[in-house]
Amino acid sequence: MIELEGVPELVDPVMVAAFEGWNDAGDAASTAVAHLDREWKGEVFAALDAEDYYDFQVNRPTVFMEDGVRKITWPTTRLSVVRVGGDKPRDLVLVRGIEPSMRWRSFCNELLGFAHELGVELVVVLGALLGDTPHTRPVPISGTTSDADLARRMDLEETKYEGPTGIVGILQEACTHAGVPAVSLWAAVPHYVSQPPNPKATLALLNRLEDLIGVRVPLGELPEDARAWQVGVDQLAAEDTEVAEYVQSLEEARDTAELPEASGEAIAREFERYLRRRDGSGTGGPGPGGAGGHATADGGDGPSGTPFLRDNPSGRARPPKPPKAGGEDEESSEE
Repeated sequence: MIELEGVPELVDPVMVAAFEGWNDAGDAASTAVAHLDREWKGEVFAALDAEDYYDFQVNRPTVFMEDGVRKITWPTTRLSVVRVGGDKPRDLVLVRGIEPSMRWRSFCNELLGFAHELGVELVVVLGALLGDTPHTRPVPISGTTSDADLARRMDLEETKYEGPTGIVGILQEACTHAGVPAVSLWAAVPHYVSQPPNPKATLALLNRLEDLIGVRVPLGELPEDARAWQVGVDQLAAEDTEVAEYVQSLEEARDTAELPEASGEAIAREFERYLRRRDGSGTGGPGPGGAGGHATADGGDGPSGTPFLRDNPSGRARPPKPPKAGGEDEESSEE
């Protein structure tokens, strides 16, 4: 049994997790959890034993100096708790680490043990994948769950994904089998500018998390960083005619696909979000880069030849041609 000494009784706790590696294109998901931990001054109360889950030749420990003494930081997964005040206070259990190299079932069972002991009501796992999405448009966020009832209550998609998965998909299924309500939120990161950081994708994940769990997240400098990131990518894309044309083709495809979304219901949802952020109150009810590349919209690893706009512009590879009309959907959700 897991014993948690020194951790206070939590109020309506939600576990929010993210893992570096295949599930974390642009480091968008892990940066989101790090932002929550930093803004709310999280207190670490547990760390999983690195020996049990990590191959140190894949995720190497690091050496640093502190007061003239050499110390080692081991790759692991840490849990911290943050207390969120306001009209409807609730607590968050933050899980941040690296996708484990081995023993994934034991890894998930250990996290679920903490969730059970802390009385966690909902597990939200954040992820980011590479997709054919233009950097100039809002970041697509897909919310999925394996629970049909939860999908209906929280306006989520019931996952139908089949194919390769990472620790995000495994943890979500482990929660489902254990009877713990679980949701995964995925941000689609432009594959042609996938190098971290991606503050725009991080911001989009946090906005969706706000809506899901009914708390207001202090965003700090993140909105300004997101704007600066987009301006920088705009400038780099403008230096290459072929890249600019490719981005334009993605914009046209995205705008055409989303025309039905410009409905009264969609506009109303955006207006409600604006009002919540303006008055500072969350009104949503409480709900329940590794070596192999990153998850992509089709479920595979990112191609090793993917062009990165943030590389040396004079030496970067050309982007792939956009998919032809009538082909398969450009974007889908990983589990």
